[in-house]
Amino acid sequence: MRGWPRRRERLVLWLGLGLGLSLGLSGLAVAQEPEPGFDCRGLAAEPAPETPAAWFERSLWANHCYLFEARAVRISGEGVRALALTHQVENGLQREVAHYLDGPPLTYERLGKVGRGGWARSDDEVPASPNAIMAHLDDFYRLRLAEDARVAGREALRLDIEPLDAMRFGQRLWLDRATGLPLKQELLDVEGRVLETFQLTELDAPRLYAGRVRFDRLREPPPETWRPGWLPPGYVAQPVVTTSSLHGERVGHRVYSDGLSSLSLFVEPLTEDFPALAPGLHRLGISYAAVRHQELGGRVMQVMALGEVPPRVLLQVVDRLQWQPGAP
Repeated sequence: MRGWPRRRERLVLWLGLGLGLSLGLSGLAVAQEPEPGFDCRGLAAEPAPETPAAWFERSLWANHCYLFEARAVRISGEGVRALALTHQVENGLQREVAHYLDGPPLTYERLGKVGRGGWARSDDEVPASPNAIMAHLDDFYRLRLAEDARVAGREALRLDIEPLDAMRFGQRLWLDRATGLPLKQELLDVEGRVLETFQLTELDAPRLYAGRVRFDRLREPPPETWRPGWLPPGYVAQPVVTTSSLHGERVGHRVYSDGLSSLSLFVEPLTEDFPALAPGLHRLGISYAAVRHQELGGRVMQVMALGEVPPRVLLQVVDRLQWQPGAP
């Protein structure tokens, strides 16, 4: 077991890289004017949603358009953690901060724009992430409105999101009736058991941003010497920046998502300078990581799939990675 602390520490770093990426909020990038965006003021003029899909779409845009400060708790098998949350918008750019109030002092910050639903090829027009999610949501999930509730002192309604197969987890969302903001979320495994609860306990009066939130620019897919030979239906490569000072260009990293569930795929050469993870299935909180060591392109590579998805999905992804010897 010698070396396991370093390996576990490294797995925690991968977890931050793989799951800390916001699929709806893309990193800052230089974009040409005029920039496309979404006018948040339109939400105030819209009538209250009447269908489950309309409520979910409202919540997606509310996440981008409302300014707020909140307190929350995160409950899982590892215990209870308290957080302070802020969401701000300035000149159309969003800033999200999550600061843990107990345990190890961790702070996560994201700064950017509304992400796109996929990579752009040639002159393709790729929709913003909320529109892309809604375009095929009912192909993989069933949405249903449940009973009303009261969360964080606010009137809410419950939205159940049930997967139509066993390749993704389900959710329960409690949405604020006044704004559409998610006040509470439960992540459910394939058996319907609660894996994690994330709930706001205090929400200072949220304010609608009086302007447009910017969309990220269109991005062409980078060249890569490998690609997943299999992904669950509906999972699409996400145009997010995956370079990091933790690994530089040595590690290939891509993110795939159906809009609600996501996984990260890492491919790197095995060297003595970096501790390898043991092949097999690892669990870290509610996330799993499937690891394989394979000979690809004449080198021994470590392949890892990481995400909050059923473990068998991750195992199948790493087992069916394909090498592209003709690629740059």
